[in-house]
Amino acid sequence: MRDTVKDADRLHRLQALTDAALAHLDLDKLLPTILTRTREALAVDTCAVLLLDEETNELVARAAVGIEEEVEQGVRIPVGRGFAGRVAAGRLAVVLDDVDHADVLNPILREKGIKSLLGVPLIVAGRVLGVLHVGSLVPRLFDTDDVELLQLAADRAAIAIEHARAFEAERNARQRVEHVQVVTDAALAYLELDQLFAVLLPRIRDILEADTCAVLLVDEDAGVLIARAAVGIEEEVEQGVRIPIGGGFAGRIAAERRPVILDDVDHAHVLNPILREKGIKSLLGVPLLIGKEPLGVLHVGTLTHRRFTGSDVELLRLVAERVAIAIERAQLHEQTVELDQLKASFIAIASHELRTPATSVYGVLATLAARGDELSPELRNELIRVGAEQGERLKRLLEELLDLSRLDSHGIKVDPKPTVLDAALRAIVSASVPPEVTVDVDVPPTLAVVADHLVLDRIVSNLLINAARYGAEPITLTAEARDSHLRIVVEDNGAGVPDDVRSRLFERFARSESAAMGSGLGLAIARTYARAHGGDLVYDPRDRGARFELVLPQR
Repeated sequence: MRDTVKDADRLHRLQALTDAALAHLDLDKLLPTILTRTREALAVDTCAVLLLDEETNELVARAAVGIEEEVEQGVRIPVGRGFAGRVAAGRLAVVLDDVDHADVLNPILREKGIKSLLGVPLIVAGRVLGVLHVGSLVPRLFDTDDVELLQLAADRAAIAIEHARAFEAERNARQRVEHVQVVTDAALAYLELDQLFAVLLPRIRDILEADTCAVLLVDEDAGVLIARAAVGIEEEVEQGVRIPIGGGFAGRIAAERRPVILDDVDHAHVLNPILREKGIKSLLGVPLLIGKEPLGVLHVGTLTHRRFTGSDVELLRLVAERVAIAIERAQLHEQTVELDQLKASFIAIASHELRTPATSVYGVLATLAARGDELSPELRNELIRVGAEQGERLKRLLEELLDLSRLDSHGIKVDPKPTVLDAALRAIVSASVPPEVTVDVDVPPTLAVVADHLVLDRIVSNLLINAARYGAEPITLTAEARDSHLRIVVEDNGAGVPDDVRSRLFERFARSESAAMGSGLGLAIARTYARAHGGDLVYDPRDRGARFELVLPQR
C-alpha cells in the first residue's frame, strides 16, 4: 500500500513537470517553472540548469532557483571538469554527498552552503543539451529513487528545452529577416551618404541591442580606415580617427576580411583610445565587402561585458552586406553628381576659352571683308598677323580639347616600344622649343627605355614650351632609369609656379593671371597621358624655378 501511494505521488509530481514542460515555448518562462516544480518534487533547496555552449564546449548557467548567483555571474564550466562537467561528459547521474570535500569548480556552491548535490544530463536524441542539478543545504544521501525521479524530470525538461529552442530559432530567423529588411529599406531609400548613415546606424545599433555603432571607410591611397559615421561614439568621427589597415581591431577586420570579436576591450589590442575612454567593454566588427575587396568596417559595441554569439555575427554580417551595397551605390551617385558638375563647368569654361580666339578671328575676317580695300597695308598686315595668331591659338585649344576627350573615353591606346631616349628627347626639343631658347639635355646616350613615343612627345613638349614661355634659362632636360622607373625632369630658372596656382596646377583650365597665352589644359593633358601610361607627372616646388618630373614604369 505504501509503495502504491509512493508511486502515485511520483506520478503526480511527474505530471506537474510535464504540464510545465508543455505550457511554455519561451525558454525564459519555461525554465523557472520547471526548476521550481523540480525543487518541490525532490524536496531540495536549490535547482539549476546549465546549457551546453557547443562553440566553447562549456556549460553555461541558464536558470536557477535558490542559487540565482550562478546565472547572475555567468558561471561557465568546461565539459569534463568539476561536478556539472563530469555529468555532461559521462552522460550519467553524479551524486556528491559531501560538497565540502568534493571536486567542484563553481565556488558559489560552497558559498551558498550547499552540502549535497545530485546532477543528471539533459539528453535529446543522443545529444547532450546540458545538465540539471539539485542541492540541499543540509547533508543528504540521495537515493536511487531521487536519481530516477530527477532523470525523468530531466528527460521531460530536455524535450521541452529542445522545443523551446526550435521555437526560439524560428522566431529569431523571422526577426533576422525583419531586421535585414529594415536595413535594406533604409539602404534603398537614400543616395546621400550622410543621410544613409544617419538612418542606418541607429537601426543597426538597435537590431544588435548594442550601445554604439560605427562605420570606417577605406582610404586606398593612404592605406588607412577613416571613421565616417558613428552613434554612441561620435568622437570617432569628430576627431577624424584613422586606423592603419592591419593594425588594431578595425584594421585587422579589413586586412583579414573576416569578423572579429573582442569580449574584453580593456585587455585587447586596440589602437583607437576613444574605445576605452567611452567605456566600451565588448566589440563585434565585420568587413564591408564589395566582391572580395574591403570597402570599410562596420562595428558595434557594448558598455557592459557581452559574449557576442554566432547568431550576432551572422546577423551583423548580413546587415553589412546590405550596407556595403548601399555605400557603393551612394558613392557612385556622388561621383555621378560630381562628374555632371565637372562636365557642366568644363563646357562653360571651354565655351568661354573658345569664344575669345574665335571672336578675334571673326572680327579680323569681317573687317577685311568689309573694309579691306580701305585699310592701309600696315593695318591690313597687322590684322592678318592677329588673325593668324588667334587662329593658331584656336587650333591648339581644339586639339587639346580633342586630346582630353580621347583620354577621358580611353580612345587613345598606349603602345610602349623600345626607344633610345637621348635621340627621342632631342627630337622633341628641336620640334617644340624656338631656336633662340637653349635647352641643356643631359641623358645617357645609351639609355634605352620602353615607352610610347606619343606620350613622351605630348608630355615633354608641353613642359618645355611652358619652361620657354613662362620660365627662364637655363632650361635643363635630364633623364635616368632608377627603381624600375624612367624619370624625366624638366627644370627652369624662372619665378616658378605661383603659390595660388600650385594646389590646382593639374586641374583643367588652371592658370595664373600672367599666363595669358595658355589655355590651362596642357598640364592636365600631360598628367592624364602619364597616368594612362601607368606613371605620373609631379611638380617639385623649389626656391626658384619650376621643376616637373615624369615617372614611367619600366618592366
